[in-house]
Amino acid sequence: MRVREQLGIGERRQAQIARAMQVFLIGMVAIGVERGDWGVVVNAGVALGVTYLPALLERDYHIPMDAGLTLWVTTAVFLHAIGSGGLPGVETGLYRQFWWWDHMTHTLSASIVAAVGYTAARAFDVHTDAVQLPPRFMFVFILMFTVAFGVFWEVLEFAIGEVAAMSGGEPVLTQFGLSDTLVDIMFNTLGGVVVAVWGTAHLSDVVGAVAERFGRGQVESD
Repeated sequence: MRVREQLGIGERRQAQIARAMQVFLIGMVAIGVERGDWGVVVNAGVALGVTYLPALLERDYHIPMDAGLTLWVTTAVFLHAIGSGGLPGVETGLYRQFWWWDHMTHTLSASIVAAVGYTAARAFDVHTDAVQLPPRFMFVFILMFTVAFGVFWEVLEFAIGEVAAMSGGEPVLTQFGLSDTLVDIMFNTLGGVVVAVWGTAHLSDVVGAVAERFGRGQVESD
């Protein structure tokens, strides 16, 4: 049984929560524009765009993205956006107010990255008999994929910070030092472990749809 089923949260309620987060992000973009805070605009705007990806994947590529998966993605980017931009009436972002906020968002965001890696690898495994990915290998692959992306993200944060410092602007993404980077990677790994252990229950339909698209692509190329 899936977690959301155990909690008794129906698909309609999940969709409503995701929609409320989208409305809040729209408000954040508007507030950022009004205040001239382009860091808030970029973070909230990108997050808002990402929340529409599940609907796009389902509409254009026929990949089943139920309300639970949509809420999963929306929650991850929503928490990052409000952590960076803060809440109305609060001067400092939640990343600075709460020491655990960064750990929570890294774990949740890393679980999305791990889910993408798992889905692609598992779909390829299902699609062709020439490739066999044992469960132990899949577990290690998910962790390595998640950690690699986490390292890339940390480098990106560092680069953006350096560019902002040279240009005299405010960085859109902030890095708090080497120790913070190491802790971030640790929580990224935790997000990967969550997907590696429980990914099958939540992503099996998506894996099947992606594997089917692999098959269609091969037929069209032939």
